[in-house]
Amino acid sequence: MSVLQALAAFSLAAGLLTITPGLDTALVLRTAAAEGPRRAALAALGIVCGCLVWGAAAAFGVGALLAASQAAFAVLKWAGAAYLAWLGVNLIMKPRSSFEAAGAHVRPTRASAWFRRGLLTNLLNPKVGVFYVSFLPQFMPGGVEPTSFMLLLAVIHGLMGVAWFAVLIAATRPIALALRRPAVVGWLDRLTGGVFLAFAARLAFDRR
Repeated sequence: MSVLQALAAFSLAAGLLTITPGLDTALVLRTAAAEGPRRAALAALGIVCGCLVWGAAAAFGVGALLAASQAAFAVLKWAGAAYLAWLGVNLIMKPRSSFEAAGAHVRPTRASAWFRRGLLTNLLNPKVGVFYVSFLPQFMPGGVEPTSFMLLLAVIHGLMGVAWFAVLIAATRPIALALRRPAVVGWLDRLTGGVFLAFAARLAFDRR
């Protein structure tokens, strides 16, 4: 896989992951609807910063390991592919039928508290760290420095998050209404699951 192929593949997978509704989406939508766009933007910024911290931790830790050992790369590649396959199967077999943005309701104290809330939403969620550790190395082309490339991928994912949250904040009501439709949520889950399964199969047999 070339650098351009790796970037294109990562952008597709990360893009779908970004728009699939979850706790982050709920927090931003609920904040925008109840507290206004400024506080929603602060919450979104906190979420993105949390992702970047996890991404940097994965890049420096896993990057050093991958640079030192071909065996470590092979083990992590297969483990990551299995994890993506597990995520994909669960999304396809058990898609959600509803998404409730109001579930993220918390009464704020001041505007800056929303940045902290968004940041801690990701920093205190070990699943985010596990996902980055298993996800980023799957898009590692040959002949690149692992740490720098994984940092680049984390930044790309962060920029996608910024763009998506900006769309959410600008169109809070229409998007919130769409995400309450079972067909929309189920379709997004199945689509993302299918892409994850395809990447798991392709990347598991891809040579470094």
